[in-house]
Amino acid sequence: MVVAIESSVSDRTDPLLRPATPILRVRAVAKAFGGNRAVDDCSLDIPRGSITGLIGPNGAGKSTLLNIIAGALRADSGAITLDGAPITRLRPDQLVDRGLARTFQIPRPIPTMTVLENLVLAGPDQAGEQVWNVWARPTRVGRQENSIIDTALAVLEYVNLTHVRDELAANLSGGQKKLLEFARTLMIKPRLVLLDEPAAGVNRTLLRELTRFITEQRQELGVTFVIVEHDMDLVARLCNPVIVMSQGRPIASGTFDEIKADEAVLDAYLGSQFR
Repeated sequence: MVVAIESSVSDRTDPLLRPATPILRVRAVAKAFGGNRAVDDCSLDIPRGSITGLIGPNGAGKSTLLNIIAGALRADSGAITLDGAPITRLRPDQLVDRGLARTFQIPRPIPTMTVLENLVLAGPDQAGEQVWNVWARPTRVGRQENSIIDTALAVLEYVNLTHVRDELAANLSGGQKKLLEFARTLMIKPRLVLLDEPAAGVNRTLLRELTRFITEQRQELGVTFVIVEHDMDLVARLCNPVIVMSQGRPIASGTFDEIKADEAVLDAYLGSQFR
């Protein structure tokens, strides 16, 4: 069962109606740390409703680019648009409001909160965050809190974490923490999700589950995914298109079969295993 998450953004009712229109455009983005240009004049498009793989050698700039898109880093130059609207200067919380979610290579739940509390905290636009609402509009705050809890419980059931709902996040296994990170993205009604190495530290059983969730969210709800990953088996099974980065910029894009036959990609990253 796919978690049915309603959205107030009309374009999300059927995001695959315009598959040729990129949901995300990156244009001439650059980011330097001292003398090192981690991202160098990078331009790429992410097709709407796709599961796009972003691969390349260590130091290619993949995670830095993800951090720039997600608002965690400020680009030195260039522009990024989400559904045609500029987002280059927006903060992470502002991007969340626009339906952009991300996970981290190393999961970052709040360890002293329970699994359920972590999900409830991720619920968007909570009136109770404004202290005066608690006093002036207690009924509204209570109704919204109950609604968010109901959504969180549905998400936990979807990702098979109901049995640990009251467990502290610090006590979860590495794979369970990855599932919790993914579950938190579902709480914000995403249209674009950035996943940073979802396969890292996850056993094959949990990875199959996570792969199924990603595929279902894309097929049933039209969520677009960008996945930074070194597991080529996962990329080959899940991602189309695949974008290859090297030295801070894309050097190839296409299906996995196309990029694994590209000499520039073989020289920069895949090497003899695909020759």
